[in-house]
Amino acid sequence: MRLSIIQSTKYWLSEHPSIVNFRWSPTESWGSTWSFLFSAITIYIISAAILHLVVSLILRTNRRVPLGPIRAIHSLAMAMASVVIFVGILLSTAAEIRDTRWFWRRTKTTTVFQWLLCFPLGTRPSGRVFFWSYIFYLSRFLHLLRTFLTVLEHRKLTFFTLFNQSILLFTSFLWLEFSQSFQVLAILLTTLLYSVVYGYRFWTAIGLPSACFPFVVSCQVVLLGCNLVCHFGVLSLHILKGGCNGIGAWGFNSMLNAVILLLFLKFYLKMYSYRRKGDSLSELTGSSRHLHSGLEKQDSKGS
Repeated sequence: MRLSIIQSTKYWLSEHPSIVNFRWSPTESWGSTWSFLFSAITIYIISAAILHLVVSLILRTNRRVPLGPIRAIHSLAMAMASVVIFVGILLSTAAEIRDTRWFWRRTKTTTVFQWLLCFPLGTRPSGRVFFWSYIFYLSRFLHLLRTFLTVLEHRKLTFFTLFNQSILLFTSFLWLEFSQSFQVLAILLTTLLYSVVYGYRFWTAIGLPSACFPFVVSCQVVLLGCNLVCHFGVLSLHILKGGCNGIGAWGFNSMLNAVILLLFLKFYLKMYSYRRKGDSLSELTGSSRHLHSGLEKQDSKGS
């Protein structure tokens, strides 16, 4: 029974003809044109800005739009999608390595880790791995819905949110368009983190207790750190091996990721400083209360 479930999972996630014969092209893949990408990003930014303006004008300062279970449903959907993509690309990567490892002899690729970081020159966006890269690209549109939910519930819309979400969508498109190296490892790391983060968000959305530290921010810091280390690995292999496929797109993505990293660190340090100020203020308030009660006791004794 267990063996049949495993075989069925492998077939539907890595051996199905639609997965094996996948090919990224404007005629066969929805959303695979540059015009669609820029139109989608533009519509996303304008729609989010208009919604934020409308909510700010209509509702009072302390009012929020009740969303009910919508946020929990979105978090659960994102967590389940991330798990499926993670398992799918993991099985597809193993199958792709098994089927193409003989070809590595013609390149300087000698290990699996090198292949994960650096595709051989001439790699085309077709087959199992790129199918799941395409599914990950489509899941970015589901991820964009969180911006609108945040605007409705918390009335917050920041430049960092719009920039970060737009760049992540743009990056996913570049992975497919230029068969960029490192994307397999990036998708594995990202979907693993998303499955944990959105599972945690679903956990808290249904009323269960939250962590005693900034769990989501800490996970994002870990992901950014892992990506930074892997980027150095890609650059090293590109120099030593004589070239990695899609290195131009990788360089452009690296600059965008560096901007996101700087903005995120700025946000993280600002949040940390606010928490320190809050702790200092609470300690000062507690000390003043203690001093005031002590003075009252002394006055009562003197009288």
